[in-house]
Amino acid sequence: MTHTGTFSQSDEYRREELIRLIEHSIEKLTLQELEALYYDMSTKNYINE
Repeated sequence: MTHTGTFSQSDEYRREELIRLIEHSIEKLTLQELEALYYDMSTKNYINE
């Protein structure tokens, strides 16, 4: 395995860890907080419907 492969696995693990943390935090938000987050993310083009 090359160094690039190691970094790739490490990056993927970190990505999955961050997704789990974000999901856990989102579950605790109120409807108003979720709407504000949605608005913010959509105006920054993080959400494309």
